[in-house]
Order: sequence, then C-alpha cells, then structure tokens
Amino acid sequence: MTTRKCAAVAERITLDSNILVYAFDNTEPEKQPIAMDLLWLAHDRGAVLTTTALGEFYWVMVRKSKVAPLKAHGHLRDLITLFPVLGFGTDTLEAAALAVAGGRFGFWDSVILATAEDAGCRVCFSEDMKDGAQFGNIVVRNPFGTNGLSDAAREVLGL
Repeated sequence: MTTRKCAAVAERITLDSNILVYAFDNTEPEKQPIAMDLLWLAHDRGAVLTTTALGEFYWVMVRKSKVAPLKAHGHLRDLITLFPVLGFGTDTLEAAALAVAGGRFGFWDSVILATAEDAGCRVCFSEDMKDGAQFGNIVVRNPFGTNGLSDAAREVLGL
C-alpha cells in the first residue's frame, strides 16, 4: 500500500470489518475495487479504525481461508500503519450492551459504533448493518451501490 495526501475532513468516519475484508478479498471481484477505493478515500479523509473491526478483519481473513495467517498479519499491519486505531473501555462496553438490550444492533457491531462515536465519528460504512441505522450520533451507510459507490457514500465523501 502506498500513502496518499490527506484531504480536509468533512465528517469523521470509520469502516466496519466487512469493508476491510472486501478490500483484500480476491474472491469478491465486484466488491473488492469499491471497497479498496473506499479504503483510500476514507484514509484521505482522516478516517479511524477500531480495534474491534481490525480484529474481526483478521479473524475472517484467516478463518475463512481467504489468505494465510502471515499474509493477513501483513494486511493488518498495513491498516494499523495507515489509520489511527481506537480501542474501547468499560463505558463503551456498557453503551454497546445497552444498544443490544434495545434490539438495535449486535454486540460487536455496537462495540465498533460506540468506540467510533467516542472518537467523534459521524458515519460508519458497513454492508452488514442496516443502511441509515443510527447509534447515538453515528449513522450507518452501505457504501455499495449498483454502479460502484452508493449515492449515500458519495455524499458523505463529498464526491
């Protein structure tokens, strides 16, 4: 991966693990280029990644035999180098548990969203969570459209 110049941030964003997986998954020829473009656009706009999303990314890449563990580690290392990475504490776990109790999100999705919200994110790109769903100040956007990036993703990214 090469680095690119960082543009001004309109809305702070984060990426769910499924977007990271698609970016490196050669078995998804329709989604891979969109996810890779989104990865770079997010990087250029100062996006942050969560330790939860990165952990899920690594586990899916290895568990589903998409790549060997050392190759997955290399991709993980690249992502850690390119993006600021945020972890979570007990307050975040409590917020995630309350969201689960409210029936809105699964637990690990809630941890990603609560961690990102603590960092000031306003958008999380994900294919797995419902497009338009809200968690506090964060709205979930599905970046995949019929012809590339979705209109919602283009709007968030200022394209």
